[in-house]
Amino acid sequence: MDARARERGLTREAPVTGPPQVGQSAVPAAAGGPAAVVLAGLSLSHLLNDLIQSLLPAIYPLLKQSYRLDFGQIGLITLAFQLTASLLQPVVGLFTDRHPQPFSLAAGMMISLAGLLLLSTAGSFPILLLAACLVGMGSAIFHPEASRVARLASGGRFGLAQSVFQVGGNAGSAIGPLLAAFIVVPNGQGSVAVFAVAALAGFAILSLVGRWYRGRLAAGAGRRRAGGPAAGTLPRSRVVATIAILLVLIFSKFFYMASFSSYFTFYLIHHFGVSVQESQLYLFVFLGAVAVGTVVGGPIGDRFGRKVVIWGSILGVLPFTVALPHVNLAWTVVLTVPIGMILASAMPAILVYAQELLPGRVGLVGGLFFGFAFGMGGLGAAILGEIADLTSIETVYRACAYLPAIGLLAAFLPRLQPAPKT
Repeated sequence: MDARARERGLTREAPVTGPPQVGQSAVPAAAGGPAAVVLAGLSLSHLLNDLIQSLLPAIYPLLKQSYRLDFGQIGLITLAFQLTASLLQPVVGLFTDRHPQPFSLAAGMMISLAGLLLLSTAGSFPILLLAACLVGMGSAIFHPEASRVARLASGGRFGLAQSVFQVGGNAGSAIGPLLAAFIVVPNGQGSVAVFAVAALAGFAILSLVGRWYRGRLAAGAGRRRAGGPAAGTLPRSRVVATIAILLVLIFSKFFYMASFSSYFTFYLIHHFGVSVQESQLYLFVFLGAVAVGTVVGGPIGDRFGRKVVIWGSILGVLPFTVALPHVNLAWTVVLTVPIGMILASAMPAILVYAQELLPGRVGLVGGLFFGFAFGMGGLGAAILGEIADLTSIETVYRACAYLPAIGLLAAFLPRLQPAPKT
């Protein structure tokens, strides 16, 4: 895109063969100061959303003790949360592609608030399940439409916009358990209500974002996407196969990431004999690297192409993951930095690649990929936990070391036609 197009704040996406979709194809992407503020608001609200949803697993030990739950019941709480948070997202995305809902973001945050308050006052296991469903539902409503707004506010720098949006979620997922340790664990279940402040702040921010989004919809009403069908449009079968490859790559990434988010502290404690406090510190080193990788992955994709980033970010991590189970503590901590950065750089590139593959289906893409990523993380945690119980925690990391080799499938991703320049 040339400088004049950026000054006008308009970009063209790759054209589609069908009629334009309201809210995506009919709405030009914006650039400049207001759009930067919108991206900042989306990133902050993503932080608050993921902070809230990360509280639930963080207080599992407290709930298990208070309600005398067994691990099966804990698993049911996770299932209730994941079913709503994962499976609803593609449905929400498909619906909002056809019927944009500018204020659904704020509504989703209020549903999360209801789940949060119910969680703080729940007096029985069924109420805990309902609270988990509400928190998951709020998250399912948030992600697809927020991903669309990030693209609209990108000014054509789609990868950068997705990176800014996603790094907020990374930060929220890291901060949530830490705040739970300092606030909820010492003060009990009722103190979960304190985090209503975060939900209300998110509601206020997303209400303003919704007003901006409504204005973009009004500005784009009746406009048709310029240009005809893109040269070399992929046949439907190739599109489906490509989406399947991208989902397999997401599987490899988030399944491996689950070994860190759920079991890295146990690995450090068992294998190296470090304290709980030290293990948490080393985990935050990894989470910090994930945040950095998320930020840089999008802009690199904007500069050099999505396929380059997808290929390098997943396959490039393989030497580090293979070495990790065989080194001492110092090198283990060092290796977590490139592992976190390289793996995390993939998600913005994969998401934007899929958006370019399915123009006019930004909500569906966001819902499908965020939902699938979340589901794979949960599934990975469950399966790896069983492996650790049956064998050892060290076996988990030796087995997972080769998961990034699935990145070889990136060789089969087609080269997409670039968006026409204005």
